[in-house]
Amino acid sequence: MSQTILLMGPLMPAVMDTLESTYTVHRHWEADDGDALIERIAGDCAGVVTDGGRGVSKAVLEKLPNVGVVSVFGVGVDAVDLDYCRERGLPVTNTPDVLSDDVADLAVALALAVSRDMIVADRHARAGRWASQGGLPLTTRMKGKRAGIYGMGSIGRTLARRLAGFEMDIAYCNRSEKRDSPHRFVASLEALAKEVDFLFVTASATPGSIGSVNAAVLDALGPDGWLINVSRGTLVDEPALIEALQQNRIAGAGLDVFADEPNIPEALFALDNVVLQPHVASGTHETRRAMGQLVLDNVEAHFAGRDLPTPVG
Repeated sequence: MSQTILLMGPLMPAVMDTLESTYTVHRHWEADDGDALIERIAGDCAGVVTDGGRGVSKAVLEKLPNVGVVSVFGVGVDAVDLDYCRERGLPVTNTPDVLSDDVADLAVALALAVSRDMIVADRHARAGRWASQGGLPLTTRMKGKRAGIYGMGSIGRTLARRLAGFEMDIAYCNRSEKRDSPHRFVASLEALAKEVDFLFVTASATPGSIGSVNAAVLDALGPDGWLINVSRGTLVDEPALIEALQQNRIAGAGLDVFADEPNIPEALFALDNVVLQPHVASGTHETRRAMGQLVLDNVEAHFAGRDLPTPVG
């Protein structure tokens, strides 16, 4: 008899096909009554598969006493009640590292797009205004500028290698100094923001980092500074960011993530000094396939009694 798994939300078709051909999978998001589904499978459910946005709550896990693994499609696990999982000895896995290259690439793309006014220029060209109204104002280049990276994990380190190609001076802020990093450590996020032209947010969402990019940090970044966020929208005080953008207290922002996804604050739509993406930093065929395989590998390893490939903490 196959193991029973609760799937919290849709994943890539290939991943779902493999899960459903290997295990007995119940689709939580399609259930007319999610609580009734959980109650019905409570005694049999041996694993939960979810994504970084949905996660799985303590309220759900408490009703599934026989769950032995939570496998997350994504690197962020802030939507999983990790404290409860640790207390229960319930292993949680995610899909780190395989997405670092694509997330770092999009961070660079966002920085270029907003600092070079690429979206504004695209609209200008498509509307035929180049011929009728002439060119556009000059923009800001990245080469040789000062970059600050908030969060020097796998994504942060990968991003630093990209930024070195732009001959940027790189410093970083992290929970602790990375002894193996060639870049300068700055303990205070506000101090880092004050020193740089581009502030890249790649930190994990934790109780200590939520809302950490606040009005004081944005004011330290200043009217010539650019904010790029490819981590979690909750790390940024969104109302403070909107106000800073509207008042030109920072030069602009490139945002792939938002506090209440998929809802983006409408105030951002009217601003030319921000480039918006619908949380697609890891959204390439290659990376999503690798992430899906890690989900499958972690679930398989658990049920086979092997070491988990990518356990969290």
